[in-house]
Amino acid sequence: MAADQGTRIRRRLSTEERREQLLSVGARLFSESPYDDVWIERVAEIAGVSRGLLYHYFPGKRDFFAAVVERESARMLRMTAAVPGVPVREQLAAGLDAYLRHVEEHAHGYRAFHRADAAGDPAVRRVYGQALDAQRRQILAALAADPGFGAAFAARPDVRLAVRGWLAFTTAICLEWLREGEPSREAVRDLCARALFGALAP
Repeated sequence: MAADQGTRIRRRLSTEERREQLLSVGARLFSESPYDDVWIERVAEIAGVSRGLLYHYFPGKRDFFAAVVERESARMLRMTAAVPGVPVREQLAAGLDAYLRHVEEHAHGYRAFHRADAAGDPAVRRVYGQALDAQRRQILAALAADPGFGAAFAARPDVRLAVRGWLAFTTAICLEWLREGEPSREAVRDLCARALFGALAP
């Protein structure tokens, strides 16, 4: 039995599993401390790998943090992808439910993602900005495809600005919700939904 346990412990992780492990550790550290206070050597230590192996996956700290941000962005985009033929109001309720569950279950990654905007590195901030732009485009595409709104509505400058502002509002609400632990997820969902459609109302 002991030999079997040892074999399981010593099992080598695949390339993708190791990369995911390192990114998970990084998400936790970056969510707890400012960018400049996180040492990539600490990531290697917690993950139980050599610095050389970590640098094999990520050439430097900037690349590593950018990968953490990209990972979180990809998760959020998958969860909030538009569903053709479904009204935006229905999609928003379902999308916010999934989004808020993700925020709860991956709080470290979510916080790390939104710390990117405060990072001094221009390349990291560019990755963060591109991720937010992708989220904004998803919402505008869903509005354009909905007969109740339409392409002309989604193309209006005030609508585009409202969606950008709503993303910032939702981020602030979620970060505060993680700190406070209340109100319920349903209450946060309804608050965010009302804010978007209130901003888009004629």
